[in-house]
Amino acid sequence: MARDRFSTATRLRLLGRETAARVYRSQTRRQDRRSRLTGRAAFLALVVCSLVVALAYPMRQYVSQRGEIAEQERHAAEAAERVERLRDEKARLQDDAYVRRLAREHLHYVLPGETGYTVVDPDAAAERTGDPGAADRPWYSNLWDGVDSADRSSPDPRDP
Repeated sequence: MARDRFSTATRLRLLGRETAARVYRSQTRRQDRRSRLTGRAAFLALVVCSLVVALAYPMRQYVSQRGEIAEQERHAAEAAERVERLRDEKARLQDDAYVRRLAREHLHYVLPGETGYTVVDPDAAAERTGDPGAADRPWYSNLWDGVDSADRSSPDPRDP
């Protein structure tokens, strides 16, 4: 009977207190673990956000500069192509036959002994000048008439 010094009610009370203390300790540990995990997660989130903010501007600059580099490379390729065309044109202009052909086509030059003709469409000349009889007159008369008509149709800024 020495073994049963305490009554059953007292033993149950002590057992309940010990159990309650164990439960309280386990809950406290769990809460501590959660709060530590939450603190770690918050710190990790803060580090990730600061890295994103720190790298956002340089990345934007990098992307925009890559675009500018691509644009400049395109311009350089166009310039190289234009230089190549101009070199070809320069080489062609070294040929006397090509220069003579250009002079005949664009400047209406003729070789000695040839007769050059210029055909003027009277309807086209009348349409350009607005005067049906313009094709029958010499060119300098048409020019002078154009100057006179331009002078007549413009109002004088000194007149009220």
